[in-house]
Amino acid sequence: MLAQFMWVFGFFSLVLVLVYWVNRAVFLFDQLIANGHSAVIFLEFTALTLPNVIRQVLPVSAFAAAVYVTNRMASESELVVVQATGYSPARMARPVLAFGAVVALLISVLSHLLIPASMTQLAQRTLEISENVTARLLSEGEFLHPAPGITFYIREISPEGELRDIFLTDARKAGENAIYTAERALLLRSDAGPKLLMFQGLVQTINIASDRLAVTRFAEFAFDVGALIELPVAAPRSTRMLSSAELLFPTPALAAETGQTVAVLLHEGHSRITEALIGLVTPLVGFAVLLAGGFSRFGVWRQIVGAVVCLIAIELLDNALADVARGTGFWPAAYGAAAFGLVLGVGFLGVAAWPGLLRRTRVVAQ
Repeated sequence: MLAQFMWVFGFFSLVLVLVYWVNRAVFLFDQLIANGHSAVIFLEFTALTLPNVIRQVLPVSAFAAAVYVTNRMASESELVVVQATGYSPARMARPVLAFGAVVALLISVLSHLLIPASMTQLAQRTLEISENVTARLLSEGEFLHPAPGITFYIREISPEGELRDIFLTDARKAGENAIYTAERALLLRSDAGPKLLMFQGLVQTINIASDRLAVTRFAEFAFDVGALIELPVAAPRSTRMLSSAELLFPTPALAAETGQTVAVLLHEGHSRITEALIGLVTPLVGFAVLLAGGFSRFGVWRQIVGAVVCLIAIELLDNALADVARGTGFWPAAYGAAAFGLVLGVGFLGVAAWPGLLRRTRVVAQ
């Protein structure tokens, strides 16, 4: 059973990750490629978003794998044969618990290690890409307008990165227009911001009030590109970028840095643990609900619907208790959904172990 769980879980996880990844990739493609960035940057950014995507789909794919394998075994009467040999529902649930433990371990590695590292790297690369104005300015044969009053044109870009035949107009200053032309130029980065270093050109300055033109030739001229584009500043760290130790033991300084309350930080830290616990109990719930229904020639579609309803109830309770934990700071509430799922799983296993108990209760009630 464990081998079947793992195979189906891998398939469902791959499908769901691809669906989420395609949706994210479309957004990143429009954002990066449209701004002139290369496909390598696009692939790097999509790879950095994958750990968070995988974390979101693992509990769902684990639940789907448990329901699918259990349904198949029930339809082929394998569960009936196993129960007839003397296996109790609790013993049959051992591979399900082992499977849930594997899923919980995967979610823990993602939540505590990979996601904070990937989110930190993603934020750093986003800042670097935003600071790199080369992608926004280096377009051959196009008149670009990086800022109001600015027009920039490059005839050709050499393989070495040299800009040839530059045309730049600056009309930001009232009553004065400046036109820069150069045979070649280089776009350089400096501590003060990016600079456009032009060679062998001239500056034509037109004073509109006096209707005079001043022409200045130069061998080298540095133009401050940073003044054209508002350079981004490093944003404060988000909760996804913080380590679990920082979240579980937050300080007022950390709350001020992130702009979140201590209650929110505590919930975020404990939610990383509860995510793994939910990944542990959801396969158990799916298996137990289907097992409690017993064998039927008409299939177990009712039990499948019931298992889905139980999963929805766990998610709704998790969201409701998350609001409570964030608002009041009572972080133990974050574990309520996982405990509820465990109670459901154990309860349905009890129903499967003593199916006559429920029937006797109904008879007595009648």
